[in-house]
Amino acid sequence: MPTHKTDKTTIIENTIHLFKVQGYYNTSMADIGKACGLIKGSLYHHFKGKEDLALACLKHIHHHFTKHIFSVAKDDSLGDVQKLQAFTEKVEDYFLHSEGGCLLGNFALELSNNIPALKAEIVDYFQHWERALRVILSPQLGNLPAQAKAKELVALTQGSIMMMRLYGSSDSFIATNKQIATLLDCPPLPETERTFLCNLSLGLRKAMPKDH
Repeated sequence: MPTHKTDKTTIIENTIHLFKVQGYYNTSMADIGKACGLIKGSLYHHFKGKEDLALACLKHIHHHFTKHIFSVAKDDSLGDVQKLQAFTEKVEDYFLHSEGGCLLGNFALELSNNIPALKAEIVDYFQHWERALRVILSPQLGNLPAQAKAKELVALTQGSIMMMRLYGSSDSFIATNKQIATLLDCPPLPETERTFLCNLSLGLRKAMPKDH
């Protein structure tokens, strides 16, 4: 097999594709070397082994999301509604052009607790995703409701990615993203009205007869 010099980033990007399509356990270092046009031994000049390379892949994706997607949450030039729309559009664009679904989601299912270093990076990635959404949602929903909603939305997105891969159709994924993108379209009630409605609800509950 002809070989050539391949930089570390190219190896990572080729490996990400293989891991997405074939899974961690079904991908060998020989497979990765072949995809990169390298003999297997050449990979060890850059990585200690498959686990080390897998961790580099996860960090590479996490860095991409941090720079290009999660950063939307701190873009002061956008309002909350615009932030959520831009965030969702970027997520959609990434996964619609990414064969094999979400590598970190795939690994979460495949590896479970088998490789602690990979699990730690996966957890950090999803928690970062949740934090970014919480920053976007909290001005309208409040901190605690936004935190719960962010966790729900990440789970919803991951579920729709899995179904997109399973059925070979992006319809449910696109519909889910549209639902998320429009979550903040209705303007929030002023604080005085929210307080009034909360107090009214509390008063009605107190006034209701108790079962005996």
